Amino acid sequence: MDLDNLISDLQQRLPLRRFEHVLRVTETARALAAMHGVPADKAETAALFHDIAKSMSADGLQRLLTDRGTGPELFKFNKELWHAPAGALIAEEEYGITDRDILNAIRFHTTGRAAMSDLEMVVYVADMIEPGREFPGVEELRRHAEGPLSGVMEACIVHSVQHLVSKRVPVHPDSIECYNYFVQ
Repeated sequence: MDLDNLISDLQQRLPLRRFEHVLRVTETARALAAMHGVPADKAETAALFHDIAKSMSADGLQRLLTDRGTGPELFKFNKELWHAPAGALIAEEEYGITDRDILNAIRFHTTGRAAMSDLEMVVYVADMIEPGREFPGVEELRRHAEGPLSGVMEACIVHSVQHLVSKRVPVHPDSIECYNYFVQ
């Protein structure tokens, strides 16, 4: 995988602000990977791909996912979640990524899931705490990143679920399972 070509493709596919976010997530993922013994090349690849489908239309995402056998269950939840599994499909089909851990890190970077791999946690956390993120509690989450990876993942999923509940929106079952896994 030629990362320079991928970066160039991302620059074409994404608006500037989203592209800059992807680069910040990638830097954060590399740093987290180094701190937690995760292969930096895998973290970099997964982070670069994590939002590759973010600028697709809802119709385009729905078509791609439906054509590849994703059940209608996903479409009951906020369309902001759809780009993650679509991104994993694009990474696999258009770029030849076959590493299941990288594909899962892309696929679950919005919802999380129970029993996440270290790479999956690195990408999820990096997306949430990258330096451009500004929301109440982000600084505390960044401080958690200096401790065990499972600890910062727990803090991130708790924050995420609490935020969704406070907005009174449906929480994806993968997020609930992730939350339960980390708080038990």
